[in-house]
Amino acid sequence: MTDLATALGMLADPTLIIVVLASAVYGLFIGAIPGLSATLATALLVPFVFFLDPLPAMAAVITMSAMAIFAGDLPSALVRMPGTPASAAYTEDAYLQTRAGHGARALGVALLGSVIGGIVGAVVLMVAAPLLAEFALQFTSYEYFWVAVLGLTASVVISEGSQVKGAISLLIGLLLATVGIDIALGYARFTFGSTDLLQGISFIPAMIGLFGLSEVLRGVLRPGGPVHVARLRTQGMFRETLHTLRRYWRGVVSGNAIGSVIGALPGAGGDIAAWVSYAATKNASKEGHLFGKGEGHVEPIVSAGSANNAALASAYVPTLVFGIPGDTITAILLGVLLVKGVQPGPELFNTDAPLLYGIYLIFILANLLLIPLGYLAIKGSSWLLRVPTSVLMPVIVAFCVVGSFSINNGYLEIVIMLVLGVLGYLLERSGFPLAPVVLGLVLGPIVEKNFMQSVIKTNWDLSQFLTRPISAVLVALTVLVLVYPLLRGLVRRRSAVDASG
Repeated sequence: MTDLATALGMLADPTLIIVVLASAVYGLFIGAIPGLSATLATALLVPFVFFLDPLPAMAAVITMSAMAIFAGDLPSALVRMPGTPASAAYTEDAYLQTRAGHGARALGVALLGSVIGGIVGAVVLMVAAPLLAEFALQFTSYEYFWVAVLGLTASVVISEGSQVKGAISLLIGLLLATVGIDIALGYARFTFGSTDLLQGISFIPAMIGLFGLSEVLRGVLRPGGPVHVARLRTQGMFRETLHTLRRYWRGVVSGNAIGSVIGALPGAGGDIAAWVSYAATKNASKEGHLFGKGEGHVEPIVSAGSANNAALASAYVPTLVFGIPGDTITAILLGVLLVKGVQPGPELFNTDAPLLYGIYLIFILANLLLIPLGYLAIKGSSWLLRVPTSVLMPVIVAFCVVGSFSINNGYLEIVIMLVLGVLGYLLERSGFPLAPVVLGLVLGPIVEKNFMQSVIKTNWDLSQFLTRPISAVLVALTVLVLVYPLLRGLVRRRSAVDASG
């Protein structure tokens, strides 16, 4: 109770309140611009939160991301362009609903579904994180090695598109993580004689380049211009929305369950949670044949809209407990916390409990704040979506350059941002996912550090990686994650053969 009271006192800080409100408006604006992601918004926000205390910095990212994920539904429904990747799963249904005159209901369902999902995810974070922390205190370098390997493996297996391309993206991230001083031996690696590269590739400019500059390049090479949309009729929206949620309550439950579980998987995030929830709802629904056709259907918006925000909160479970980012947003935030001297992990629950309680309360506050601000965004979405590309893109480039330079006041960070921006554009253009690159960059040093610590203290006795009880379980989970796609393919082929026979 003392820790909770301390956290409540921290939330009453005027600076934190201003940060939360400013981040909410910023998140709504970025999320409503077609093609811009919550990850991009986080990368651009980093230079500003970099100079805040840990709790206001986390509050800014949490509030902004919750707002951006919902705001991505606005262009989905109005112009058939997902504002964020998390909205892509149900873009077709939302747009068809709007064309049929049910746009306000679709966005109302997305709004309240996001709020419910965010609060459920926060409850999962409150309950699961402390329990996992007690268990994680038994972890040594062997177990942390396998947890990181499991995260890397899962990021490839469940990444969108080709898993081979996901693996290549992961290897690129791991290669970038090797630049600098060798952790165990102290040798310089891939520095090409540059003393500036001895400290490695700076995390924050890399993220700004991968997600910020690459987005600008896509916008420039595929110019859009102003988006013209009609206004929505919001009268009676909440009454119709509540009726829809009561009718499809099973979708709310399944979406929250799927989002909470998938969000806790390192590297998954709300994007994948939304797609999995959409697929599960379509298979289970009696009206699944109507999804994405004719006038569209509101049921996938109910389930997938809840799933992506539930995943947003539960992604903090592996981040806070193991120091393993649950998605690209928490990957960026993890870098900020490490720079500020906050080390996520089991000990955090004993050494800085008020900060954790503050995080829990921020999640609930941000999602409750989403109701009035989201409603205003729906009413004013016609104007939010009319920002010309010619105005937006130069502003983003300016943020990218200034943000990268401000980290160390050096030009190397700008060069890193530019190189990785071009790399990110080329990768996505060729169908390679960026999430594994991020996880490789973040988890590569963790894998290497714990592996080298383990083999040095056992004189290269590799059996310890397999014979310790918790390590054995993690090895089994890693193998299961690897063979799951093969087993799923065999089951599908056998089902197809049986059906044709």
